Amino acid sequence: MIGKTHITYLFDPLCGWCYGASPLLAQLAAAPNLTITLAPTGLFSDSGARSMDEQFAAFAWSNDQRIGSLTGQRFTDAYRSQVLAKGGMLDSGPATLALTAVALTAAEHEVDALRSIQEARYVSGRDVTDMSELQNVLASVGLGAAASRLASPDSDLLAANRERMASARALMREFPVNGVPGLIVDDGAHRTLLKAQDLFNDSDLVARLSNTGVSSAGLARNSHPMKG
Repeated sequence: MIGKTHITYLFDPLCGWCYGASPLLAQLAAAPNLTITLAPTGLFSDSGARSMDEQFAAFAWSNDQRIGSLTGQRFTDAYRSQVLAKGGMLDSGPATLALTAVALTAAEHEVDALRSIQEARYVSGRDVTDMSELQNVLASVGLGAAASRLASPDSDLLAANRERMASARALMREFPVNGVPGLIVDDGAHRTLLKAQDLFNDSDLVARLSNTGVSSAGLARNSHPMKG
């Protein structure tokens, strides 16, 4: 009998390529022989946050069109006009905290919550750097407990959020990997890093990970043996 393979998903909720990978993430989460842990890296939070000026907005839109062409994901005119053109900050800190609130209150729905936040931004053109907007997104998909935690972040929520990002960043240093999205695939014998190019260029990835595990799927080129 094949044991479950564990996948750690390295991502940032405001990363366009991570939004592009969301259909793949949904398939992985639905696969019966796989388990998924979300690991937010904080790529665009804290010191990684930046101003959404006109030049960067143009760059982002051009990159988003390439992602959409490759993945079929929608980047709408509402997103372009209400998010990119509006300016403000590219800061994933609030969205990352929102997902941690979901992890603490309804962990089984975190993948769905991530997709809802991404679609709120890239499809509906909503400002998911705003805490009240994030509360509305969570409440609208039945995650009222998480929305309530986000309304008044307590020390436990803030500590859990810091711990999740620290753990994700430690994995990025260990393998190493500079960007997201990425998967750390653990089949019990090896932990294997799959970078973005592996995720978007392998149409059989979900089936191979689900049915055969990492080592026998021929993915061991980036593997680290498990240590006791």
